[in-house]
Parts: sequence; structure tokens; C-alpha cells
Amino acid sequence: MQTLLLNKEDVGRLICMRDVIAAVEEAYKAYNSDQVVQPDYIGIHLPSPRGEVDFKLGYNKANEVISMKASSGGFIDNPAAHGVPSGMGTILLFDARSCALTCVMDGSLITGLRTGAAGAVSVKALARKDARKVASIGTGNQARMQIRAINEIMTIEEIHAWDSHPETLARYKADIESEFGISVVTANSKRVAVEQADILVTTTCGKGSVVEADWVKAGTHIVAIGTDQRGKQELDPEIFRNAKVVVDSMAQCVEKGETWHPLDRNIIARDDIHGEIDEILLGRKPGRENDDEVTIFDSTGMAIQDNVTANRIYRNAIDGGAGTFFEFFKS
Repeated sequence: MQTLLLNKEDVGRLICMRDVIAAVEEAYKAYNSDQVVQPDYIGIHLPSPRGEVDFKLGYNKANEVISMKASSGGFIDNPAAHGVPSGMGTILLFDARSCALTCVMDGSLITGLRTGAAGAVSVKALARKDARKVASIGTGNQARMQIRAINEIMTIEEIHAWDSHPETLARYKADIESEFGISVVTANSKRVAVEQADILVTTTCGKGSVVEADWVKAGTHIVAIGTDQRGKQELDPEIFRNAKVVVDSMAQCVEKGETWHPLDRNIIARDDIHGEIDEILLGRKPGRENDDEVTIFDSTGMAIQDNVTANRIYRNAIDGGAGTFFEFFKS
């Protein structure tokens, strides 16, 4: 058999954000339907100036595909010292019937796309129907992905953005206004941005409370993206006290997600967590029940999201004759 190689440009041509949103919804539903085997992911922190590497593995019984992704970030010297990006990703796909390697593809774009799509799925399930204003705390690549995805499923009238790096904030404003024609208001403080939000997106690498509880107005939906390891934090744990908390994976979020912090401080108990997003998508639990609820979606990222999205890309490549085949195994 032959193995397909897909680089970042190939991946970008083979799927659009709307299809990724559908893939992520499919992944969540499969996860709650006993179709997924997903071991706990592993993270390795390397000495400075290097960053971290995460490994996520998943088996999807529905498509008989095993996926394995290595994703790195925070290697700040990479561009100058090694001529490669500071963050990278690689996904391997295996045929679960034989365990033969079917595809090697760039995973950096998929990680960004499916994480953005996850935020959009949570907005569909949990945001107010009249939500129009988005606040973005953090304005890097994932902040852009969140807007690209959310813009597919609702009308964004205005974005209030804050970043600790003024030059990054200025680029974000220029890029978003150019790409979408959505007005971006650069906030003088985090508080000013948060107080405007119908939907609050946090995509920082925070190690403490970036957003305080008394800034969040009634009816806000919070998409918490930045915390996927112990030691990271974006939200004041007090926000969780009276909020409806929804997670992507209960097992992951209570151990290394944003939800760990209020659990650790006994602000909430595990039974206070409303449920996983897939339970809402399948109609097993309600989503938003009134316009005054503060809802939180804690997203740590799941291997099954990579699995379903990457498999769609692989199938699109086979159908369209994209990529390069090489011989990896000989019988």
C-alpha cells in the first residue's frame, strides 16, 4: 500500500471552516455515543526557550481510523535558530483494521481550524440568540480562528479586542476588518472589552486570572480556549459559581482545563458541571435556558476532533487527487 503526504497548503485547499464545524459536531456526537476510544493526552514541557509538545491519540469506531497528533508551541527561537515556526503540528492516520499508516499531514492548520470550530459549536448551543458583540481577550492566530468560525454561524456586529502586545492588537484589527468588514474596537483595558461582550472569547497563555468575575455581564457566553494544562488559567474561578458550565471532555477539563481551578478552590463541585457539549448537541441536556444565564464552554481540545477533521481532509484528497503518495510499507 501507499501512504499519502499532505502539506499545509494541501490541507488548506481541502477543507473550509463550515465543513470543519460540521466535522467537530460529528466528533462530539460520536464521543457521547460510545464510538470513541480516547486515552488521556500527554504533554511534555521542555526547558526554555523551548515550549511544550502535546500528543493526542484517538480511535473512531465509526470510520475505523486511528489518529495521532503531535502539536508543539512556544518554541520562540525556532524561526531564527532553526528556520521553522514556533508552533507546529503533525497528524498520522492509521487504518484501524490493519494499523497501516494511510496518511501523514500537517496538523498545525487543523488544530487551529477545529479549535475555532469548537467555539462556534458552543456558540450555537449556548449563546443568546440576539448575541451580536464579541469580546476577544488575546488576538493571536486562535483568536482569528474563533472569529472565522463564529462568523459562519451568526452575525457579528462588533468586536471589542484586547491584547497585552499593542502591535499584535493592531495587526488583529487590520486583519479582521479587512477579511470580514467587521468593526474592531481596540479596548484600553481587559475590563472595558469584557463589559461589552455578548460572547467572550479568551485565547491567551495566561497563568492567572485574566478575566475577573465582576466584569462579566448577565447573559454572556464565554468560550475559554487557552487552558489545556495545569498551570494555565484565564478566568477568575468566581465566574463559575453561578454559571452554567459545559465542557468538551469531563475527564480532561476537571484535571487540566479551566474548570480545574474552581473545583480546586471548592467554588463548585463536579456535580455542578452541567455536562459535556455533546450531551447538548444530542438533546440529552438543555443548552441555554434563559437570557440571563452566564454560560461557560471549557475547551481543552480532543483527539476525536482531529480524527474526524483529518479523515475528511484525507477523503477529500483521495477524491480530488491531491497530495503526494510514497511507499512506507512493503508487504
